[in-house]
Amino acid sequence: MDTHKIICNGFKRFVLVAVLFAGCAVGPDFTDPVVRVPDAYRTPVMPADTAADLNWWELFDDPLLYRLVATALENNRDLQIAASRIEQARATVGFTRADQYPQLDGQAGASIGNFSGGSRSTDTNASVYLAAPLTWEVDFWGKYRRSTEAARAELVASDYGLKTIQLSLIAGVVSTYYQILDYRQRLDISVSTLASRSRSLEIIQQRFGEGIIAEIDVNQAQIQKEIAAAAIPLYERAIAQTENRLSILLGQLPGAIETTRALSAQPLPPDIPVGMPSTLLDRRPDIVQAKYQLKAQTERIGVAQALRLPAVSLTGTLGVANTEIGTITSKGEAWSIGGQLLAPILDFGKNKRRVEIEEEKTRQALFQYQSTVLTAFREVEDALVAIRTYRQELAATQRQQRAAKNANALSKERYNRGVSSYLEVLDTERTLFSAELQLSELQQLYLGAYVNLYKALGGGWITPDAPVHDSAP
Repeated sequence: MDTHKIICNGFKRFVLVAVLFAGCAVGPDFTDPVVRVPDAYRTPVMPADTAADLNWWELFDDPLLYRLVATALENNRDLQIAASRIEQARATVGFTRADQYPQLDGQAGASIGNFSGGSRSTDTNASVYLAAPLTWEVDFWGKYRRSTEAARAELVASDYGLKTIQLSLIAGVVSTYYQILDYRQRLDISVSTLASRSRSLEIIQQRFGEGIIAEIDVNQAQIQKEIAAAAIPLYERAIAQTENRLSILLGQLPGAIETTRALSAQPLPPDIPVGMPSTLLDRRPDIVQAKYQLKAQTERIGVAQALRLPAVSLTGTLGVANTEIGTITSKGEAWSIGGQLLAPILDFGKNKRRVEIEEEKTRQALFQYQSTVLTAFREVEDALVAIRTYRQELAATQRQQRAAKNANALSKERYNRGVSSYLEVLDTERTLFSAELQLSELQQLYLGAYVNLYKALGGGWITPDAPVHDSAP
């Protein structure tokens, strides 16, 4: 009974010592980094308190696009890898946190013989034991607590990493979808232009056969026809390659992509509530991810500093041992309590350099955070100015296309009446073809600028509380 009291008192002392020792943690405590943010964006924007309600399905009214985004969110491999990294980070937190607590093992052994301790005995000795050794390195300097906090910060960072990939994926699907619509529209323009120029060539060849016009007009008409003909395989190739790229984003084998609405029929998104620049620090998942990566690295400085200081380990064993198996449980109680202090004395500066390494890594993480913030504001400004200028450029190109179409019709009429040469017709045909192709590209770029703004503002996170299939109309 006295033995049990001694054991109980000994373990109570373990707990008391642990409480007294585990009261501090070396190393710097993390504070949110201070960065300079603008008071307002350079480009005038819609006033709003927050961009938290910015969702892609509110900007791009296309049911097919909703389905494509939902498919990508479910099947994209990069997204699945990021989700798996979250689970890995969560397991790492538990793995690291376990170092703060005592470790209890089980041991058992038996031996028989006349050789022990490097010498031979005339007697045959037998022994058997069962024991539960306990080891505990008291976290006096906060080494394990710092490691656990670093692991927790990495877990949060991995969660925001998933949101970053998710945000890029949605933007990639939408912008690639518009590129397909653009190439298909340019293909239709090329096919229509080829048909028109083929009819013109037939008329000119008839006139040349009747001796009305010179052969150079026939050659010029042939050149223009082949220019339109060469554009068809160009855009067919672009369509196929862009469809393949979108298929991979959807987590599918390369293949054709269904479309139901032409690019010119796509509704323009409304003005976006951009919000104040200061809200961007919390809205952009890559910024928040970089902040928690900085926090994790800051905690590792404390881990490195703790390795320079003495480590206190407590050990205890409770079990049974005897030379007779039959009496091991009745007369074989065994126990021990001990402690150990291990301190570095001469390591030629290794532990000091370890701290310096972690400090430099922390500086790098801070610079990375600051760089991420600067890049975020640049991307917002670029997207805002792109929307404004593409809107103006698109309006001018639409007027140019209408004027070119009218000029082409008038030049053909003038040529048919013999008022002008065929060079005038050629010039208006080239201008019209170029204007129509440029107009299609600008429509895609204008919509793409909205996509870039949505991505730059960090809007449209898909969470379990707001799944994409529930939010889409």
